[in-house]
Amino acid sequence: MASPRKFFVGGNWKMNGDKAAIDGIISFMKTGPLSPNTEVVVGCPQCYLMYTREHMPANIGIAAQNCYKVAKGAFTGEISPAMVKDCGCEWVILGHSERRNVFGEPDQLISEKVGHALEAGLKVIPCIGEKLEDREGNRTQEVVFAQMKALLPNISDWSRVVLAYEPVWAIGTGKTASPEQAQEVHADLRQWLRDNVNAEVAESTRIIYGGSVSAGNCQELAKKGDIDGFLVGGAALKPDFVQIINARG
Repeated sequence: MASPRKFFVGGNWKMNGDKAAIDGIISFMKTGPLSPNTEVVVGCPQCYLMYTREHMPANIGIAAQNCYKVAKGAFTGEISPAMVKDCGCEWVILGHSERRNVFGEPDQLISEKVGHALEAGLKVIPCIGEKLEDREGNRTQEVVFAQMKALLPNISDWSRVVLAYEPVWAIGTGKTASPEQAQEVHADLRQWLRDNVNAEVAESTRIIYGGSVSAGNCQELAKKGDIDGFLVGGAALKPDFVQIINARG
């Protein structure tokens, strides 16, 4: 049975690219062809938000890769949701494993950021996921459920949330959760939403997978009933990204 949820593919460029490289990405995105059945968003460095929005086709959303939890103030180096919107962009990626594990952002701060971004009118891709020692210690559920519990009080509008499950051990390592492993966690997360929010949110919220997604493995992952798309890192910088966008046809 076809999922009622629209397939969603996000590209996270991370700290990569310059205008010339972005022009190259825009070129292969325009050439496509991109499936009309997939919603596509790319997350670019904040200094290129306006450039990317101005040059990327209008049907592709542009996301900031981070933002702060208040509208303005003495927070050197930060960017607010209002600034993201002023650049013409509608999305933000929050709580990515690199923000958590490289920059030390705790669950509570990520939750506050998500709350403020939603209040300010952005659509949000909150990221959750376990480290290798958690996976090997059979603590995957414990970790991702704790991250979800922290997010919950600040999510005011689930219709503007796309949840990204990214096992930290599979990001940029070449290791990918098997389609079965990914589906299992996605199904657990959907059940968690059913138990802790409501059945409607559980059915309608898109849960996407991130972690070494490639043109080679995307179709198998896309066949799983609770995997509603992908958040792609390195592959989003290459023409292969088009195949990933079209993984479900």
